[in-house]
Amino acid sequence: MSKIKIGWAEVDITPKEKISLAGQFFERISDVVESELKAVAMAVESGDEQMIICAVDLVSIGSNLHEAVKAKVAAATGLSADKIITSAIHSHTSYTYDRWMGTVGAGTSDFGKKYLDQVLPDDMKYVPLVSGDECMSPVKALEFLIEKVSEACILAWNNRNSAYYKNAFGRVAVGMCRRVCYDDGSAKMWGDTNHPNFTELEGGNDSGMELIFTYDGDKNLTGVVANIACPAQVVEHRSFISSDYWGKVRENIKKKFGENVAVLGLCSAAGDQCPRDMIRWVNPESHIDDPNIKRESYIERRADPSMFDVSGLKLVGKRISNEIISVYEELDENLLDEALLVHETVKMTFPLRRVTIAEYNDAINKIDEFIAKNRGKNVTFEETAALHIYSGTLSRYELQKTVNTYEDEIHIIRFGDIAIATNPYELFLDYGNRIRARSLAKQTFLIQLACGSRAYLPTEKAEKGSHYSAYVSSGFTGHEGGDILVRETLDHINKMFK
Repeated sequence: MSKIKIGWAEVDITPKEKISLAGQFFERISDVVESELKAVAMAVESGDEQMIICAVDLVSIGSNLHEAVKAKVAAATGLSADKIITSAIHSHTSYTYDRWMGTVGAGTSDFGKKYLDQVLPDDMKYVPLVSGDECMSPVKALEFLIEKVSEACILAWNNRNSAYYKNAFGRVAVGMCRRVCYDDGSAKMWGDTNHPNFTELEGGNDSGMELIFTYDGDKNLTGVVANIACPAQVVEHRSFISSDYWGKVRENIKKKFGENVAVLGLCSAAGDQCPRDMIRWVNPESHIDDPNIKRESYIERRADPSMFDVSGLKLVGKRISNEIISVYEELDENLLDEALLVHETVKMTFPLRRVTIAEYNDAINKIDEFIAKNRGKNVTFEETAALHIYSGTLSRYELQKTVNTYEDEIHIIRFGDIAIATNPYELFLDYGNRIRARSLAKQTFLIQLACGSRAYLPTEKAEKGSHYSAYVSSGFTGHEGGDILVRETLDHINKMFK
């Protein structure tokens, strides 16, 4: 083992002009700033091994953003580009930027929205709810993000110094399954549970919080790493700029420990998770435009405040920060200044999830039926949301004629008795559970939406239930790819710990 060095940096990425907000089926232009957006980076060095992990207040990390940041940081520091990890907290109240998803970007839900324009006749084009002409352009947003995320990584690397650390564990109720099952075998994201045919939630939840506390050479707290199985999307439908619940966690931790204490928020496997209780459903405080969230009737519940609004945001942030503080106050004084650090960057090959002939023909029929009934009418955002799955199916059908597999960048790290593993997916919780349960490490951190953006990776059960997040075009690979990710991730982790 070698003595460790740790450096931290927190860079403000809040825009100075209006931006188009990413992550919904309808357009939103930012009006005010609810909380600042950040890129937070931690650099670690032990012996001749290194890692930089940067969490960014974005909905996802495009391949182009990740590759540009790696190149810029490597050039500035001399560090190998393979030692740099970028990840997203999955905030839906942040930048829309020019996001490239790689050679198999076609055939996903995002591409399906664009492909729909090619399918519909000229007299049926979608008219956006709002114009984005006054906003920062997606190309300019990408350039800005490359500069700022790189700056955070470079500063963290340059700030590294003699350090101590202590890993710990907490428990906090944040993420809950958002897929609802019915007695005909179907499932629905955000489905109504107050329904006679409701049977169960499709998956479980994980209340565990993996923690690392870092200290300077004088044993003063410098930062907290917190890994939680829930995306940061409480206020995902609102039209303000927000770092969601991680912004509140940062505020609370700084208030308790000082402005120089950083928080690195990492999203664990949580593709089917959300901050909302689907059983004790609480309506939004005001209208939201989401065709997937419909309630025929509403029963008022004594439960959390609305997890669509700032009231819920504050409560989630308080719960997380209170648990971090509680765990910190119970830590013993046995801090570590040495650690074995092993950092592998591997390319894993995954099978492209394929569309069947029946699915292709069904998509053709659905779009033809819609055109026949609505010829000459403007297409609404609700109709776009319903149709994009079929256009995505057509796009995937064309893609699979030439593409069978693709590669993803995966990082596997040993840091003392901690394992860290990344993936670029909105990875369903069950896969994360399988990795954690069989990992030989004492503690396993999982970082989804890292080093690229490959959308959802659903389970076989979810694929059978279908609906958004489990459609063929909701992601790049299916449960076969999930099995590969679990097996190969475990192989790499457990070889490090044998």
